[in-house]
Amino acid sequence: MRSPNIERQFTSTATDHGSLSLRSHTCGELRAEHVGQEVTLCGWVQYLRKDLFVILRDFSGLTQVLIPHDKSQIQLKDALCDLPLESVIQVTGTVRPRPDGQDNKRMATGDIEVLAKSVEILNLCNKLPFEIKDFVKKSESLRMQYRYLDLRSSQMQRNLRLRSQLVMKMREYLCNLHGFVDVETPTLFKRTPGGAKEFLVPSQEPGRFYSLPQSPQQFKQLLMVAGIDRYFQVARCYRDEGSKPDRQPEFTQVDIEMSFVDQAGIRALVEGLMQYSWPDDRGPLKVPFPCMTYEEAMRDYGVDKPDTRFNMKLVDLTELFRHTDAEFLRRALSQTHGCVQAICVPQGAKHLKGKELDSLKQTAKNQFGQELSVMLVRADGTLKSPLGRFLSETASQQLLQMAGAGAGDLLLLSAGSLNVTRPLLGKLRLQCAELLGERGVSVRESAAFHFLWVLDFPLFLPKEAQPGELESAHHPFTAPAPEDAHLLHTQPHKVRGQHYDLVLNGSEIGGGSIRIHRATEQLYVLQHILKEDPSLLAHLLEALDSGAPPHGGIALGLDRLVSIMVGAPSIRDVIAFPKSFRGHDLMSHAPDLVSEEELKPYHISVNWPATGEES
Repeated sequence: MRSPNIERQFTSTATDHGSLSLRSHTCGELRAEHVGQEVTLCGWVQYLRKDLFVILRDFSGLTQVLIPHDKSQIQLKDALCDLPLESVIQVTGTVRPRPDGQDNKRMATGDIEVLAKSVEILNLCNKLPFEIKDFVKKSESLRMQYRYLDLRSSQMQRNLRLRSQLVMKMREYLCNLHGFVDVETPTLFKRTPGGAKEFLVPSQEPGRFYSLPQSPQQFKQLLMVAGIDRYFQVARCYRDEGSKPDRQPEFTQVDIEMSFVDQAGIRALVEGLMQYSWPDDRGPLKVPFPCMTYEEAMRDYGVDKPDTRFNMKLVDLTELFRHTDAEFLRRALSQTHGCVQAICVPQGAKHLKGKELDSLKQTAKNQFGQELSVMLVRADGTLKSPLGRFLSETASQQLLQMAGAGAGDLLLLSAGSLNVTRPLLGKLRLQCAELLGERGVSVRESAAFHFLWVLDFPLFLPKEAQPGELESAHHPFTAPAPEDAHLLHTQPHKVRGQHYDLVLNGSEIGGGSIRIHRATEQLYVLQHILKEDPSLLAHLLEALDSGAPPHGGIALGLDRLVSIMVGAPSIRDVIAFPKSFRGHDLMSHAPDLVSEEELKPYHISVNWPATGEES
């Protein structure tokens, strides 16, 4: 029965979850100061302890509801005792202190309980595919198939609420403190030259398709031409590619653009944004964030988004082996940009044995086509390695000194072209940190947050399939560094871009640049360097020729940022309804088949693959 004295309250504060609803309080807010009050709670039945009590749960936490045993309340007792778990009920009762010795320090409401006076069963629950308890292990596919159940877990509730609070603080900072304008941009657009593969959306005009944008890049530049001056948007973006732990086909970014700004201005804005919106329980952020050039990142860490929570830097041993008798090293050094590089894994010889060393060698061979040389440092400081016979005692000591290696350490050596050895050792550096972590040896602070700016990227990179041609390292709208602008027409491969990435704990969480704001320069880059058809961007070129101000911006990956904040292994743990690794929605079974009749207005027919052929 519903208690007759429930009053709906129509005045609220930001934290008054009892207002405008059937409840007076949430399940997680009752404390000792509420003793003696009559309260109304709504929620799900988490536990039922025989005929003693019910644990009621909502988004805020748990409350113990005591089942009355008076003969006059036998109907209430029977109603509570017969409830299936996860049924939805409304309970009215009186808050009282728990008996001595029965308090529960693990519950925020563990000092009190509610003696039930009435209950209304709002919905009974049928048998579920899994229990809604954090300690119950579920496969990810099962969690995604029944996402509406998985979202009831306390961890997912915390993740989504933290995400909401973060976005709200970002809006406050950008709009209220810095005068940004929140502008929505279209999701039906046209194909963009270069970049990731885009989703196509058919129109009813034969052969004409929209594209879903990878980002609002062109629109935010057009808004600067329009004089909006400061734009931001929590934008949905799309890429037609499979999912990874930190990537999926549809994702969200905090998109920012400013007029009359330089790199330092964008970096200061973002540092202030992160500091303002950062959750208090994650510890304070120190600004400014450290900066590192692209070349320094590749030289020391082998990747352009280094995890600086641990050292283990790359060491160049090229000169030490310059005159070696080892034939494979001599061949490697004779290559263009040939080198010998190494990393020192602290206590690696002690903790990484045959199985782990084999996995490192397999990574080198399968992903990079390289052989890996392993050197163990014995307790007496001597080296155990087939390479040892090519090193004099003096050279061995020099190697140990250069690598900073000592007893019990492990040295991993790679020889070959610089553009292969660096990424290889960068990958192995991270793999070693994971392997040591599995062995209980922590080389990086799991609870630490290390922000880093990476600057001075090359503006263009050789295409993998056609090394003689260039492609944009970032995107075709990035402006060259002023000091390199003279090289654009003669040696474009040497030009650095005004591109900057924000890295957190080894993950890129943001990327941006100062843009090309002159049409002639943009046309040259598209037509003569990237060999792209400029007619695809005729609208942008015309806009740039209409008095475009200097401008720049950045896009922050919201999913990735929140997943690092909460320590989630995948961005799917901070997205309400994510896609699977194959880009499918396992709950609704999207994408779905469409009949030929439904395709007719779009002038499309499906060319079905032959039996046994991959679709």
